[in-house]
Amino acid sequence: MKVGVPKEVKDKEFRVAITPTMVRGFVAKGHEVHIETSAGDAIGFTDEMYSDAGAIIEPTAKSLWNSSELILKVKEPQKSEFPLMHEGQVLFCYLHLAPDLEQTQQLINQNVIAIAYETVTDRNGRLPLLTPMSEIAGRLATQSGAWALQKANGGRGLLLGGVPGVKPAEVLIIGGGIVGTNAAQMAIGMGADVTIVDRSLDRLRELDAIYRGRLKTLYSSDQIIEQLLQHVDLVVGAVLIPGGAAPKLINRNMLKLMKKGSVIVDVAVDQGGMAETTKPTTHSDPVYIVDDVVHYCVSNMPGAAPRHATKALTNATYPFAIALADKGYRKALLENTHLRNGLNVFKGRVTNEPVAKALGFDYISPKTVLEADLVSH
Repeated sequence: MKVGVPKEVKDKEFRVAITPTMVRGFVAKGHEVHIETSAGDAIGFTDEMYSDAGAIIEPTAKSLWNSSELILKVKEPQKSEFPLMHEGQVLFCYLHLAPDLEQTQQLINQNVIAIAYETVTDRNGRLPLLTPMSEIAGRLATQSGAWALQKANGGRGLLLGGVPGVKPAEVLIIGGGIVGTNAAQMAIGMGADVTIVDRSLDRLRELDAIYRGRLKTLYSSDQIIEQLLQHVDLVVGAVLIPGGAAPKLINRNMLKLMKKGSVIVDVAVDQGGMAETTKPTTHSDPVYIVDDVVHYCVSNMPGAAPRHATKALTNATYPFAIALADKGYRKALLENTHLRNGLNVFKGRVTNEPVAKALGFDYISPKTVLEADLVSH
């Protein structure tokens, strides 16, 4: 199979969807790997390294997309890439379609097979291709929040851990999953006063047992969140509905309860955000202020640590990517229910139920469209 890896074009996105080691794996199995020139330069993966591993270096994005049957990316296709997609092409990357009608419509119009990293599952019902980026995003959320709290960046002028004789900043983390846990780990390590809210009592018990009093846990409700917002300095939004739009847990009126210069870091921005006032920002221009509250809503947060992020991501994606290349998309998706759960759009049809519900499309199950496609071929 002809596998293509374009250079990411999202603002300050330096990750790449394949490493030279992965290229060797694909080539050893008889596949042809095309890499857009300078795709990995920013993180030390040069064209020469890819070429030495057996890749074909493409001079332009257009030539790369034209020559590839399977496209491996990190972030969702950007507007400049929409015209480059072609019918029957398999796209394997993060998509986050629930809040993104334009991208979803483009994928439908182009009749591509779009498989989303973030909805691929494992035997335990977890999201193995989202987990490594959630770990990084959670840790960066605390670092970014600490940065945004500095007065020069619009914040209250606080250190998360305070100093001797001065109490530390108060941090509220909404969601006790992978992002929330990693954000808490960093915040506790920096000496902050940390509270996590979640609606899973089992998860709250686990966190309480792990941190043994260094972390406060509360059952989440609108009332509890409203009470906490009046006191905290940093809020990390870490909620997730797999494939679906994030619930709006902080509305515009709640911002008025918060201190001037307090900070919201909304890691859920990829799925529309957990705050009503969330809108995507970039690493070039990461913050904005609404009602005196600083919002940090960078939609590709792990891109700030692209070396670690690329290695962590490709470790997780490789087994699925090589299966798609070895078996072709029909056999790979029909044989593996976990990979099949990643199928979001298939030749003009929406095949992820939360995405269809969020955007108002008719839903058809992945297995149904794949079986029909198999018969027609």
